Amino acid sequence: MIEATNRIADVVEAMHLGIGAGPAVLGRPLERPVQLLTRPVYGSVRGVTRLVGDGIDAALARLEPLAAPLLGERPPGLGREAVVAALNGVLGDYLAASGNPLAIEMRLRSDGRPLELHPDALRLAFPRATGKLLVLVHGSCVNDRQWTRRGHDHGAALARDLGFTPIYLHYNSGLHVSVNGRAFAGLLEQLVAAWPTPVDDLVLLAHSMGGLVARSACHFGEAEGHAWRRKLRALVCLGTPHHGAPLERGGHWIDLLLGVSRYSAPLARLGKLRSAGVTDMRHGNVLDAHWEGRDRFAHGRDDRVPLPLPQGARCYAIAGSAAVQGAARKRPTDGLVPVDSALGVHERPELTLGFPEAHRWIAHGTKHLDLLSRPEVYAKLRSWLSS
Repeated sequence: MIEATNRIADVVEAMHLGIGAGPAVLGRPLERPVQLLTRPVYGSVRGVTRLVGDGIDAALARLEPLAAPLLGERPPGLGREAVVAALNGVLGDYLAASGNPLAIEMRLRSDGRPLELHPDALRLAFPRATGKLLVLVHGSCVNDRQWTRRGHDHGAALARDLGFTPIYLHYNSGLHVSVNGRAFAGLLEQLVAAWPTPVDDLVLLAHSMGGLVARSACHFGEAEGHAWRRKLRALVCLGTPHHGAPLERGGHWIDLLLGVSRYSAPLARLGKLRSAGVTDMRHGNVLDAHWEGRDRFAHGRDDRVPLPLPQGARCYAIAGSAAVQGAARKRPTDGLVPVDSALGVHERPELTLGFPEAHRWIAHGTKHLDLLSRPEVYAKLRSWLSS
């Protein structure tokens, strides 16, 4: 809130200056007088905002040690976690870089509780642990507890029907996908090494951005010779924007159009508040090379280095389509992710992921979040993972 107030003050000040300075063709003759008049006003706004922010930080610092014993290991409320997850999705890279306590630290969890990745702790947490590990990876702006939708959780259902032990990743979806992928690979290595019974099958089930994070983790696990990569039997992606999502591209074009006029250009700064995780979904970035050394807000074509699907594992993709089967629609989508993107299909052959035909499926009449709860989607998951 404090940062947002400062950013909005910057935007309003820039617009005030742009309008009050006079025509550009005359050399903006009033720019200096307007600066002299407005600078003290906006400076006061920022000064008061900083004082309020410092006061809030001091109060939170004093309350934290008092609240910790009351909370214990009890997971916080679902509503609060949902809000924090959404905030991390939009501003998570800034929260992490500024050391904000609201920044989510990546953890593996069960029932909303973080897991200690040590054999004794895992044995205590999972007295009936099986050798079939299922790790679920949530999407952007949500958290691990939101796998439960309309009373259904794919992880719990697969545990019941196929004997998997479900573990849930909780992460800051505002960070670059490759940053999360590298960290996730490290956690999987710790998990498999500490699991209380030998791991026979490891399956990654990912929704939306989670599929990009899972693919990135497979890359880093392979590059670093992790043991868990040899245990990976299947990767299942639900509505993953492998080749990007129009919503982020739309936001990017709005930034460019706002920048055309000097009067509207300051508003483009608000668009640049969106996180690295969000801009990674413009084209589906999964590697450091996809974003390092580049202005992530600059216009450019999709020139990603291709990353194939992980070798040695069965890879599946489910796409949602809001249209019912047979309905004519040029570019079917689940409301957020186009069907072609979710199935890994790209107009450039070298970027097409190549999911086998039998490992691709379209859930017709299904929106993006409904991929988490539709019975037909679960039936397909169960069929694939029981083979």
